[in-house]
Amino acid sequence: MKIFNYRLVIFALSIIFGVVFAIPSLMQTDSGKKISLGLDLQGGLHMLLGVNTHEAVTAKIKTIATTVKYYADDEDLLIDGLSIDSDSVVFTVLDKDEIPKMDKMLEQIKGLDISKNELSYTLILTADDIEKTKDLAVSQAVETIRNRLDQFGLSEPTVIRQGSTDIVVQLPGIKTQAEEKAARELISKPANLELMAVDEERADQVYTLSRAQAAEYGDIILEDTRDPNKKYLVKEIPILNGSQVVDAQVAFDQGNQPIINFTLNSTGARIFGDFTGKSVGKRLAVVLDGKVYSAPNIRERIGGGSGQISGGFTTSEAGNVAIALRSGALPATVNLLEKRSVGPSLGADSIKASTIALVSGFLIVFVFMIVYYRRAGVIANIALITNIFIIIAVMAMFGATLTLPGMAGIVLTVGMAVDANVIISERVRELLKAGVSVQKSIEDGYSNAMSAILDANITTLLVAVILYAYGTGAIKGFAITISIGILASMLTAILGTHGIYEALGAKIAKDKDLKKWFGVS
Repeated sequence: MKIFNYRLVIFALSIIFGVVFAIPSLMQTDSGKKISLGLDLQGGLHMLLGVNTHEAVTAKIKTIATTVKYYADDEDLLIDGLSIDSDSVVFTVLDKDEIPKMDKMLEQIKGLDISKNELSYTLILTADDIEKTKDLAVSQAVETIRNRLDQFGLSEPTVIRQGSTDIVVQLPGIKTQAEEKAARELISKPANLELMAVDEERADQVYTLSRAQAAEYGDIILEDTRDPNKKYLVKEIPILNGSQVVDAQVAFDQGNQPIINFTLNSTGARIFGDFTGKSVGKRLAVVLDGKVYSAPNIRERIGGGSGQISGGFTTSEAGNVAIALRSGALPATVNLLEKRSVGPSLGADSIKASTIALVSGFLIVFVFMIVYYRRAGVIANIALITNIFIIIAVMAMFGATLTLPGMAGIVLTVGMAVDANVIISERVRELLKAGVSVQKSIEDGYSNAMSAILDANITTLLVAVILYAYGTGAIKGFAITISIGILASMLTAILGTHGIYEALGAKIAKDKDLKKWFGVS
């Protein structure tokens, strides 16, 4: 009797793999990779956020103005009246011989609609670039929020785009009001860092000028973060913004107060060094989210591309701001459109109901297979049990999140996994009833059943791939479990049970009791 064969060896290895890697999740051991529970199973926070995409367009216009200013300063081009008017940048080149230089620089900025009237320029974004900017703002917001939550240490957050301007955020495990508040502040904080020159010429007029009058000079009025009555008159076009920040860390000053040290990239460091070198004796305002945190005097050129933000932070606030700066500023502010808290008791009820459905469905199928197919049913049940272990093991290995639809996928997989064994067993029974030998009936039964099994599983797998590609978080969880279940069932049903029959073929033929083995009279 040929007991060992390659199919049986692969099946045995699959059983070992499934059991070893599923145990940490099933037993909830301290060591080993485990499946994480989704929001609907362990409770947490669900939020729907709306991105104010028009702000991203304004921010891009401001960035273009900053680029023009830096280029003019770097090339010693004389320009006047550089300001942002609505959604456009306007300025005048004072020397007509420098027009070709400015034109060559502006050609390198894509998506611009440039209007010239002798020496005056008006720059606006094209309609196509405005739409691209808005779309990119939502995509960047998704990545930024995801990076912040990852650095914050939240396990398995779900951040996905919904529609053209909305973002769905699911945070499993958020149970207290303090945790919810910290998460919401971290998500919604724009963390828009800007270094802006103080208008020293008119600084003493800041309390008498209106915002409209300040705008005539190309200035804006900003409040101090600690004292709203204290105001600063700063140039509207920033010297630098947060896009040049590559690192931000919490530190402590001499008074043991939390501060944030930030580091700029090479471009930012060069611009920062050039500006401070030309502005010795003047003030530079450190602005975060439209509030001035400090405005120190520039005593000397500052090289190395590093700076400091101080402003009466608590340690927790400083940590959150540093995370926000490291992960990047939000391209536009976000509004909370909807919030739902899912209690852990509701998740426990979902787990209980899903477990009852899984166990009861499994037992019904298990008993039916043994009663109807006898020992062939036992072999099919071995494959079925292995299939469930493999699903759990694979999900645990990849750190997948199990949601309620995912559990529904596992229940459905039980039926799909046994379906392949039913098809195979019926083909074998048909051949046995026709008088074909046991071993040939087994081989031909698998061959005849193969096309039907492959067709059904491949079409279902394609649907699961489409669901994963275009579905939301819960649908993705369902698609993942179905996909893993299909692949596992093909391994256990087609390869595994065939290996068992191949090892027992001679014994079955010698036994000659087909009713005991296949339920065939």
